[in-house]
Amino acid sequence: MACNLSAGRNEVCKDSVGGLAGVYFLNYTTGSFTKNANGEVTAFPSASTVYYYELKGNSSYTETVNSSRDNGTTFFSQELTLNLKKLTNEMTTQLKLMAYGRPQVVVSTMAGDALLVGELEGADVTAGTIQTGGALGDLYGYSATLTGLEKLPAAFISGSTYGNPFGALTPPGKPTIVYGTNS
Repeated sequence: MACNLSAGRNEVCKDSVGGLAGVYFLNYTTGSFTKNANGEVTAFPSASTVYYYELKGNSSYTETVNSSRDNGTTFFSQELTLNLKKLTNEMTTQLKLMAYGRPQVVVSTMAGDALLVGELEGADVTAGTIQTGGALGDLYGYSATLTGLEKLPAAFISGSTYGNPFGALTPPGKPTIVYGTNS
């Protein structure tokens, strides 16, 4: 039977950290991502460009397994919540484009892993706010929730590290990174 377990797991060391370092948005592409035998992404579609958003603070990523014995179905709900500080016209425009599209997203963790969210179906902005709080210390910025629904869990990027989320990827399968400005 194809769904039999194939490995065990021991208790792991307490040497991990939580949190997100940044996210990389890729305009939705139907081009295929190349994977190795372990299911890790080893190449992006040729000539891919990703847009980097540095994160500090309360952004998070959660993946939920949705499985129904009655229906015989399983899928994975991928939810990325971003808090982006400071309102700007440029960022408002980018948030609008993000909501209109369905980008694929590479989530870079503080532990050095990178995960591809929305690989086949993209990730949709399902909620968000543009806000200025009532008090001086409240958020003056954006909150956005992106949700992906996929047949498989988010794939890891091969060889990713904290300083290099696209680790083992080489051109032409390594995307071009566009870094942001402070606006």
